[in-house]
Amino acid sequence: QVQLVESGGGSVQAGGSLRLSCAASGYIVSRRCMGWIRQAPGKEREGVASININDYTRYTDSVKGRFTISKDNAKNTLYLQMNSLKPEDTAMYYCAASTNSGCSGIVTPNDYTYWGQGTQITVSS
Repeated sequence: QVQLVESGGGSVQAGGSLRLSCAASGYIVSRRCMGWIRQAPGKEREGVASININDYTRYTDSVKGRFTISKDNAKNTLYLQMNSLKPEDTAMYYCAASTNSGCSGIVTPNDYTYWGQGTQITVSS
């Protein structure tokens, strides 16, 4: 049974930083594409970042240069380092995992197979 457990959410002022973690069980992070998804109230889910088995990363334009996705294969954990946070980054953030090694098949967030329960990020101005 695959479980993805996020942690590290919270409230921060604009310009601050947070690091999200996603601990995986029943799933090997080094062998599959994984990503971070967010959903703000009243908005659709948005893919934030993804990373494949070769550590190739992709980001949505609004977070490029501010967010970094990474993974620790030894800890079987996915991370999202978020710097220079803005109020518009406020959302529920989800860890998501694919059954494929590459991320090219991830066109929309719904293409991921497994999801964590989410962690709230609130950025105040």
